[in-house]
Amino acid sequence: MLNKLRPRLARFTDPLARKIPINPNIITVIGLLISLLAAYEFASKNLLSGALLILVSGFFDIIDGAVARNQGTQSTFGGILDSTADRFADAFIIIGIIYGGFTYWVWGVLALHASLTVSYVRARAEVDGVKCDVGIAERAERLFILLIGALIAYFIGPYTGLNFMELAVIIVMVLGYLTVIQRLYHSWKELN
Repeated sequence: MLNKLRPRLARFTDPLARKIPINPNIITVIGLLISLLAAYEFASKNLLSGALLILVSGFFDIIDGAVARNQGTQSTFGGILDSTADRFADAFIIIGIIYGGFTYWVWGVLALHASLTVSYVRARAEVDGVKCDVGIAERAERLFILLIGALIAYFIGPYTGLNFMELAVIIVMVLGYLTVIQRLYHSWKELN
């Protein structure tokens, strides 16, 4: 859903991307390293830092593709690197949230499983020629939910005693599995 905003974001990211003289694959790796820092901050119980680093990581995830397009350096390997870095980043962040004690480990593991399965179903469908970018919770939505959960947990959580971070992880899990079902159904329809 949020990925559909990328063409509109291009009005802002393309002018910036034209000024960046760095290989887009390096930008992808920097974004991955920032995700690792976000995971470390969550593991260290720093909700605000973790949330802000998710935001910065998301910016790098958007800008690497814009740089590749504007430099004319888009490549198959770049796409593979970007997708792989995204899976690692998702895993790092959720593992950091689990380690920091913000969620019961089962919810975190299931959220991670749902996130990875969403991506797998798309990749597997596209191998067989099915364009499979449907679903309620693609990567951008899942990260946005974790970002908002962390911010609410930081600013409001201490006054309510509620675990908003765990709620965010559970929402990511549920919406992730719904997206898997949506993508399987979409693939079934397309192949029949």
